[in-house]
Amino acid sequence: MSEGLIIAIDGPAGSGKSSSAKLLAQKLGYLYIDTGAMYRAITYLAIENQILGNDEQIIELARQCNLEMDYKNFQLSVKLNGKDVSSRIRKTDVNKHVSDVSKIGALRKLLVEKQRAIAEKSSGVVMEGRDITTVVFPNADVKIFLTASLDERANRRTKEIVDNGSNVSVDDIKNNLSTRDKIDSSRDESPLTKADDAIVIDTTNIEIEDQVNLILDAAKNAAREKGIKLKVY
Repeated sequence: MSEGLIIAIDGPAGSGKSSSAKLLAQKLGYLYIDTGAMYRAITYLAIENQILGNDEQIIELARQCNLEMDYKNFQLSVKLNGKDVSSRIRKTDVNKHVSDVSKIGALRKLLVEKQRAIAEKSSGVVMEGRDITTVVFPNADVKIFLTASLDERANRRTKEIVDNGSNVSVDDIKNNLSTRDKIDSSRDESPLTKADDAIVIDTTNIEIEDQVNLILDAAKNAAREKGIKLKVY
């Protein structure tokens, strides 16, 4: 990692983490890692194997599965045991259960090890999730905490789901996000919280390009401090 930065982005669902992280990684030529997709993939496996609520079986399944992620041409590809589940893990049933699966302590430790191993092999990484600045990379070069109003996040997530071919109501999504916020923020293991030294960006009323530029400015400052030459494409 001596040639590049570790850029960590946290925040609740719908705050703009994925969109910002993807565009930022593209601009810098960095590896992009969506840790939320990893938890979604395991949640999907738990649903398919009908083992929701059985922590031990879920952990064992996570150990045994072959989870692959790739990001090309602005598209994140997620494969489980050779099967592309990129669209499937965004469905409503996964949304409903992912926070409960994500709070399993041993599962988080297992996936954090995978996340760190992936990043260590890269020459610069943009990683986003719920505990990246506090647990996965507490010494990240750039720490960002994105937030937005619940109404705005619900509107964004509803559009995303509808665009993927499912019909949902904004009220249902708003209730789901509110529940996930409570679970993610109050869980014992790696709760969603802002690191003391993280830069807070409220994305409620700003365009995606503007929020990416704010993060890019922070990355440029960090690169200068470390003496790293940052290329922007």
